[in-house]
Amino acid sequence: MIDGATRLYCIIGDPIAQVRSPEVFTQRFVAAGINAALLPVHVPVDAFDRIVPGLLDVGNLDGVLVTVPFKRRMLPFASRVGRTASVIGAVNALRREADGSWSGDMFDGIGFVNAARQKAPLPGRRVLMFGAGGAGSAIACALAEAGVASIDMIDPDAGRAEVLATRLHKAFPACRFTPVRRAEGDFDLVVNASPVGMALEDGLPGEIPDLRRETLVGDVVVRETPSALICHAMDQGCACVTGRDMHAGQVDAILQFFADRPA
Repeated sequence: MIDGATRLYCIIGDPIAQVRSPEVFTQRFVAAGINAALLPVHVPVDAFDRIVPGLLDVGNLDGVLVTVPFKRRMLPFASRVGRTASVIGAVNALRREADGSWSGDMFDGIGFVNAARQKAPLPGRRVLMFGAGGAGSAIACALAEAGVASIDMIDPDAGRAEVLATRLHKAFPACRFTPVRRAEGDFDLVVNASPVGMALEDGLPGEIPDLRRETLVGDVVVRETPSALICHAMDQGCACVTGRDMHAGQVDAILQFFADRPA
């Protein structure tokens, strides 16, 4: 039951109809006896600069989740950021502190790694990743922390992939990061961290190398039916991490982040 004392959380993005966070987080608040709800807020891209500053001024708003395409654009609103957000330059969660300022961090990578570890061990894997944006940056960061051997990154913006590779190499020198234009070599972990797949008619995010049964395949896209990549991987007998799996893998971490906010 929502009343005048209900604390608000929201998730912003464009589009927003595909997100599951409002249901998941609100149910968790209720189960914990917390008078709070998480609401979807559709922020059109061209209205971002007009809407977001006012949204953050709402007095009973305690936290914000961020989805495509705003994970980088929300970073300047955080007065303090965690290590992952600092390394990759993007956030997907912000909490209001007692002084009214905002702290932020990125949990997409934690969510993916938590879900992937349920399917197969990660250390030493050779990764092919499509997408070097907010989600891809976070996943690459978390995979490097988890001990993968290398990550080849494909992005339509080659410069973005090069910047990310340089930034991650400084933070994780034991892992090899390589921006590439096409997949070459052997990989045992393939990840789609791009928006390709959000639309039902979308195909594969790019040219997929031959998949073996031991190849782990992941897709960050959250949708009711499996994406083209997940369908292809399942046909090859591969273990898969879906966008829903990744989302579930980061819920506990984000709730703890929100709970750490001083009263």
